Amino acid sequence: MKAMVLKANNTPFVLETVPDPVPGPGEAVARVLACGAGLTIHHTRAGRMPVEYPRIIGHEITGEIVAVGAGVTDLKNGDPVTAYYYLTCGHCRWCRINRETLCDNLRGHVGRDVDGGYAEYIKLEARSFIKLPPGLDWRRHPAEIGVITDAIATPVKVIRKARVTPHDTVAVFGAGGGLGVHMLKVARWARARKVIGVDVMASKFETCVKCGADATVDASDGRAAEQLLELTEGKGVDVAIDFVCANGTQEAALKGLAKGGRYVLLAGSSKPFTVDPAHFMRKEAEVMSSRYATRQEVLDSLELVARGELWPLVTEKAPLVQAEAIHQRLDKGVITGRAALIIG
Repeated sequence: MKAMVLKANNTPFVLETVPDPVPGPGEAVARVLACGAGLTIHHTRAGRMPVEYPRIIGHEITGEIVAVGAGVTDLKNGDPVTAYYYLTCGHCRWCRINRETLCDNLRGHVGRDVDGGYAEYIKLEARSFIKLPPGLDWRRHPAEIGVITDAIATPVKVIRKARVTPHDTVAVFGAGGGLGVHMLKVARWARARKVIGVDVMASKFETCVKCGADATVDASDGRAAEQLLELTEGKGVDVAIDFVCANGTQEAALKGLAKGGRYVLLAGSSKPFTVDPAHFMRKEAEVMSSRYATRQEVLDSLELVARGELWPLVTEKAPLVQAEAIHQRLDKGVITGRAALIIG
């Protein structure tokens, strides 16, 4: 099969012909139709995540099962599937209470610790595949269906964890990125009273508004906190969601929080920051973090799209051989929404 292979840390992809994967006991193989190219994947390409080389990266797949190994009973040839990013044990306390991102026996990640979806076929443990629900036109829209597992599932988890209600004003830092625009969409879907998109690239604001932002804040002038207070008549925002986690966004989010506000951190690479306890006690504010999504949140997100309540934004699609060009654009931060590779 054809695959884009990483040979070393922060080096370009190499197009190679490698052996087709064969499923062993408890495993299955899927033909890959498309694979999303999000920032989590790009952190692996850029060498920010530990990887044993050579490696085929990518996990946001739309695929079709073509072979199953011995003992696999819940998958069959022809089943449309995607993948769950974390390689969890399924039996520890955290897995049992549906908080798989805290698995005590986490064995790694699809596309980092086992080969992923930047190839014509992908082999995984059968339990790592998730069958797509009826109602998803996965043959016609493989790129959009594949990115649901991250681009929509992650914001769905954040909305629940931050307890967003129709009374809340929500600010999204990094609103023009692949997760940011979907966070705007999900916040709007959750009926947030007001949604504010914060970014340093004003060229992305039109898309932010189309994706659900009531207002935008240009953070490039260093006045994001002041602008958030102006937009909320001095009250501040109830929820600040930070996909950047740089010193500037952390300071702005904390200063821009309202009484009882919640600050949520999500970033592949973040910077340390300090918090004044007295400031937080006066406001009864909260700082929380979030990692990816549970398997149930992925399933819920797939169902939301199948019912027509949400739809992913994939603005750039390219064939497998152009993976390097897509990742160069991701590195420059010029892609608004999501990118994906079309493979099968």
